[in-house]
Parts: sequence; C-alpha cells; structure tokens
Amino acid sequence: MNKQLKGVALATALAFAAPGMALAQDFPSKSVKIVVPWAPGGATDVIARVLGQKLGERLGQPVIVENKAGAGGNIGTASFIREVADGYTLLMGTSSTNAVNPGLYQSLPFDPVRDFTPIVLVATVPNVLVVSANSKYQSVDDIVKAAKAEPGKISYGSGGNGSSQHIAASVFSKATGSQLMHVPYKGSGPAAADLMAGHVALMFDTGSMAHIKGHKLKPLAVAWSQRVPALPDVKTLEELGYKGVQASAWYGFYAPAKTPSAAADRLNRELNAVLQDPEVKKRLNDYGAIVNGGTREEFARFTSAEIDRYRRIIQDARISIE
Repeated sequence: MNKQLKGVALATALAFAAPGMALAQDFPSKSVKIVVPWAPGGATDVIARVLGQKLGERLGQPVIVENKAGAGGNIGTASFIREVADGYTLLMGTSSTNAVNPGLYQSLPFDPVRDFTPIVLVATVPNVLVVSANSKYQSVDDIVKAAKAEPGKISYGSGGNGSSQHIAASVFSKATGSQLMHVPYKGSGPAAADLMAGHVALMFDTGSMAHIKGHKLKPLAVAWSQRVPALPDVKTLEELGYKGVQASAWYGFYAPAKTPSAAADRLNRELNAVLQDPEVKKRLNDYGAIVNGGTREEFARFTSAEIDRYRRIIQDARISIE
C-alpha cells in the first residue's frame, strides 16, 4: 500500500512539474518576436535587429522584429504587455518607455514594474548633439547664443515626448539658460531625417553615428562624462564648459509579466552570449553604444532605480509633454 501511495505521489509531482520541465527542454520551438515601440531606423530598431539576428542563430529559430510606434513608445509597450507570457515575445525596452514615461505621464496603460519580466540590460548610448552638415550652427556656443537671442525659435527634433532626445535637450536648456522649441516625432529615425533635411535645427541623438560618418550630420558635443570611443575627437559638453549635462539612452529586453523562469533564464543566457560576440560588440561600439549585459535580477534593480532617478530629473527640469 505504501509503495502504491508513493507511486501516486511521484506521478502527481511529475505531472505538476511536467509543463516546466517540457518548457525548459523544448523552448524555443517556434519563432520569437521582438516588439520595438518606435519607428524603423532609430537606435532602438537598429539595436534590436543586430541582436535579434544573432539571438535567432543561437536559438535555432527565426527572430522577427515588429515596429509599433507612437505616443512616446507607449502604444507598442501597451500592446506588448497583452502578449502571451511564454517567452516568445520580447520588448526592446528603453529608458524612455520603461523609466522616463512613468514619471512623465499622469497615467499609463501599463505598470513599469508589475507588467514586465526583466531579461537583460543590453547597452547604453550617450546622447550626441548633432546638426545638419550644412548648418549655420558650427559650435555649441552658436546654439546657446542663438537660443538666448530668440527664445523658443531654435527647434530640436526628438523620438517623441519623454525620449532620450527630449530629456537631454530639456536638461541642456535648463543648464544653459536657453529656450529651445521641441518637435516630437514617432521615433528618432524620422527626427534625424528631418534634421538632415533642415526642418529642425538640432538634435541630441543616440542613433546618428552612420549619418555622422557619412558626413550628413555634424557632431558638436557629447552629453556624457567621457568621450565616446566611436567619436574620439568630439569633446564632451563638460569639456566645453557646460556642466551638469549628461544624457544617455539605455536599451534592454523584457518579457511579459509571469513569463516562466525557464524561458526567461534561457533568454538571459543566450542574450548575454550574444553581447559577448565580437561582431556584435564591434557593431554596437561603432554605433556609439557601451555594451552592458548581466543577470535578470541586476536588470530588475536597475530598472527600479532608473524610474526613481528620472522622476527626479523630470521634476527638477520641469519637463512636460506638449
């Protein structure tokens, strides 16, 4: 009788464990989708595609990138949290969507912590102050003087309200005592295109390296504590005498809340391996990015800390959505 009871107990335990065991063994058995809550061509999109290609090779399954832009990244992010929590859909989250927007918008269609399973912090990209190649502004001093002479007349593009470009320009305006006019777009790609076309005067961008190297945009300064390896000759704003203007964007993968740990852990391992791939590291470095990586727990703590930090920045700089 005891043997029979033990047998029943073992069978029951295996039955309950079977789904998790099967997932751990079989994941992934189909394609993986990466939701990018911004338009094609911007930094988020480019980084997602670079990593997605290599992730697909490691998983042995196709990785598809889907762009869902609008409302400062909120439309795509809100859509993402309704996806099935099975590890087959990831969000290319950003500092804007997952840290800035919670402090910028009075209400959001998602909770920045409760609705997500952090997977891994991918990279940090310092903002670079850029103008078009034929711009009349040839230095940071030129921009500050013009902005003070004509408050609200000098326009800057951004990837949307709350984007890293928006935050960086707002902090810059406060630090320099100047007033700039914000022109938000549905992603940094369209904003950069209009900058090159001369429709806006400047931009604090994180995805303009290709345009800079192609001599379509001119970098005037880096909004970071040190120079960017990809632009060794471009001085920081601090070097130019503008203190307290440090701005960057970060990118990381999230899965929907309640994603099984087996799938989340596998994705973390594979993405960390991708980030150590020499080709990937070179492409991200050339793009102006600093490669991160790490554990899921580290990324969770980082996200919470960034939400608090950006709330303070937004309040201090009195940043609001137009």
